[in-house]
Amino acid sequence: MKFASRLALFGAALSLAACGGGGGGGGGTSTPPPPNPGPSAPLYPLPGAESLSAADVQKVLAQAIAEARARNLPAVIAVTDRVGNVLAVYSMTGARTTARVPPSRSGQNFDVQNLEVPAAAAAIAKAITGAYLSSGGNAFSTRTASQIVQEHFPPAPSTVGLESGPLFGVQFSSLPCSDVTTRVGATATGPRRSPLGLSADPGGFPLYKNGVLVGGVGVIADGVYGLDTNILDVDDDADEAIAFAAQTGFDAPTEIRAERVAVDGTTLRFSDATAASLRAAPANAPAFASLPAGTGAFTPVTGYYAGGGAQSGLAYGTEASGLRLATAAEFSNTSAMVLTNGSGQNRFPIRAGTDAADGHTPLSEAEVRAILEEAFTVMSRARAQIRRPLDSRAQVSITVVDSRGQILGIVRSPDAPVFGIDVSAQKARSATFFSGTFAAAELAADPSADVRGFVQKARDFFGDPAALTGKTAFGARTIGNLSRPYFPDGEVTRPNGPFSRPIGQWSPFSTGLQSALVLGALGQHLAFVTGASATDTPQRCTALPEVAPGQNRLQNGIQIFPGGVPIYRGGRLVGGIGVSGDGIDQDDMVAFLGLYNGGNRVQTLSNAATAMRADQLVVGPAPAVRLRYVGCPFAPFLDTSEQNVCQGK
Repeated sequence: MKFASRLALFGAALSLAACGGGGGGGGGTSTPPPPNPGPSAPLYPLPGAESLSAADVQKVLAQAIAEARARNLPAVIAVTDRVGNVLAVYSMTGARTTARVPPSRSGQNFDVQNLEVPAAAAAIAKAITGAYLSSGGNAFSTRTASQIVQEHFPPAPSTVGLESGPLFGVQFSSLPCSDVTTRVGATATGPRRSPLGLSADPGGFPLYKNGVLVGGVGVIADGVYGLDTNILDVDDDADEAIAFAAQTGFDAPTEIRAERVAVDGTTLRFSDATAASLRAAPANAPAFASLPAGTGAFTPVTGYYAGGGAQSGLAYGTEASGLRLATAAEFSNTSAMVLTNGSGQNRFPIRAGTDAADGHTPLSEAEVRAILEEAFTVMSRARAQIRRPLDSRAQVSITVVDSRGQILGIVRSPDAPVFGIDVSAQKARSATFFSGTFAAAELAADPSADVRGFVQKARDFFGDPAALTGKTAFGARTIGNLSRPYFPDGEVTRPNGPFSRPIGQWSPFSTGLQSALVLGALGQHLAFVTGASATDTPQRCTALPEVAPGQNRLQNGIQIFPGGVPIYRGGRLVGGIGVSGDGIDQDDMVAFLGLYNGGNRVQTLSNAATAMRADQLVVGPAPAVRLRYVGCPFAPFLDTSEQNVCQGK
């Protein structure tokens, strides 16, 4: 399907839906985060077995409704558990049924810019974002997400010239077309997909119970599904205020909220709403059961929520949740977690590669196991960037894929943020794909002219008519370099990278190749959600050629921030490793050193040879700039003072 018709399908579906019926003050609890385990404790303790009850969900709704009524602004409110099960979607009488995505700067809109999305989908995406970006060591909101996905970090008129946000591109993850996340009715367990990926629109918060992360709440009321482009002021954002009221009593421990976390010297933001800025006291909110007829109704959302009332959430870490501790047979490192189907079966068990027919020796099960075990060990030694208290161990998700993008194993630490599961697979697949001999040919075979056009843009940028044919090893960091609206990153007088939209067309809703690849799948899914189509998107986000029945190399899309590298055997690409869940340098290090140590252990695998890594290339318009391959933190380990840990490897 051509780009124009893909966009038309998206717009038609959402038009149908439209016709249907400051600075982080206040609110946090003082519950301290769990301390690092002692010598006799598990390496990573499992979070407490807490969950939201139906009565808890009703309380969250009642508090949101009270604030919305005080503002005379009817809202759509969604509540999820930690693994994305939707526990309620409630639409107040008179609430808008859609929300509009902001247009581009230039007025020439691409992808989902300036389109209307279903309000219920927006609320669910906000709730999932609050749950998925958070953990027992960090509490992030959709305002936090807004801060870390824009073209400058922090986003503000005075920060022009600074590099982009550290999680630039993460919004295009946990997509409804992903083969890693699950969907209601098809799989009993999470982590669930999000109808719009992750959200950067303030109005989504994590929910905690007795200091344990149990879910998220999302609100849409103002009719705009956007972001905050100026972090320097304090907004009176109605969506955020209503959601802030909703999470009262389930608020994040103060010690782990985003404003306690600094990235590159910048303190993150959790909420501009405060208890003092609310217009109704949550403690005085009428009980949900006492609300008068006509207040609103539970709203079924196709593919996510059947309606009928508030549901109870699942306790994270149980078989029923889809994430549980690994058995010794599944993974030898203690305290590792795997994804399961609810009946005891590992959804992504460690296995051998599937690409023998492509003319090389595929990764063996033993080799995959060695890489995952060594990466897990590196993670367990690493000092976290985003977790509190300081000097906590890093916690991430780790994925290995073969050269066809087939997942050969996923493991994670128990309290790693859930978003990193899907993202780690995206990073592994992206590093593998762009390093392969097949990248240009398969992009050129996409049905979208927009996608196809990025091949020539890359070749012009590199000054190489044979670019993207396997000569260069691309790390996820490299792909990110090439996907920024300024190259080098943040330098506003410079043109965009070849995988990015020009800055006049760019926004977090239209990043370039990343968003173009998944536009058709998003449009098909929202047509399904709104009733415009009876057919949902398959669990395949891109329309690249298949390499196996129903499978292509970028099944859940690409990711454009660091944390993935390709895997080589004797100079030939055989797969990739992706890591996500902590700081981007920590993610990069775990992937790079995990592969380095695993390769040394099996003596058959390695990182890319130095001479073929992307950081050997100086590219772009004059003055040309050297690309980046990986970036590792300085003195990153808790058990040694070693400083330049990736140098020479």
